[in-house]
Amino acid sequence: MSSFAPMSTRSTPPRRAEILGIPLAVSDYEEVLDWMEAMIAEDRRGYVTAAAVNLVMKAQEEPATREATLGATLAVPDGQPLVWALKALGYETATRVYGPDLMAMFCERAAKNGTPMYLYGGRDAPARELLERRLRERYPGIQLVGGASPPFRTLTAEEDNRLLADIDASGAKVVWVGTGQPLQEQWMHRVRPRLWTPLLVGVGAAFDFHAGLVSQAPAWMQRNGLEWVYRLSREPRRLWPRYARYNPRFVAGFARQYARHRRGGRY
Repeated sequence: MSSFAPMSTRSTPPRRAEILGIPLAVSDYEEVLDWMEAMIAEDRRGYVTAAAVNLVMKAQEEPATREATLGATLAVPDGQPLVWALKALGYETATRVYGPDLMAMFCERAAKNGTPMYLYGGRDAPARELLERRLRERYPGIQLVGGASPPFRTLTAEEDNRLLADIDASGAKVVWVGTGQPLQEQWMHRVRPRLWTPLLVGVGAAFDFHAGLVSQAPAWMQRNGLEWVYRLSREPRRLWPRYARYNPRFVAGFARQYARHRRGGRY
């Protein structure tokens, strides 16, 4: 954290700009990481989402997803197309803040400063335990103080209460949430008032990537906005309906926003 920022403003989120009605951070990794640490240091509570195009578009159609996404303390542009959209609107300093990389960078800091963390999500318990092992190997000294892999169904009230009690009892300062968009945003929005943990951070597929269960796209594909092509080639049955539906709609929706922006209207 910069020593020049007044303590009262360190946990003020980075500035944001709207893409299709969703406020996204115009920032970079260091500013977001510093802000996260300030939230913890000041014992403030919030939740973060690494927003992909998929989430932005679902928020256009699903009221619950829109409410949860707008309720986030900070939404960072996880997808390169969102960064291009921000730049097209004149936000030249916008950069991608990719969920898996944000998690990795924070874990590196946390291993040094002792920030306790909790893992919520994953395909199942063995996959989450594999993730824990990989993180401990990669970041010696990291404090992973608990974890849970909820079933793919609505939890009963008793299960819900037990899970939230376990998170609070763990003493975690950050809960990494990897249950996929938009379920993780809806969960964070719902439970945020009931948890003492300062930060809940939704990072989508980061659990699978860091556990080594799914490979990430090469850096050049990520830089050129082609990560979706790589992922589609690996999981066509699951991802084809998503990309076929939302990618063209995003292009059309942002084209309208950009046209209004050029005319000087609201966007």
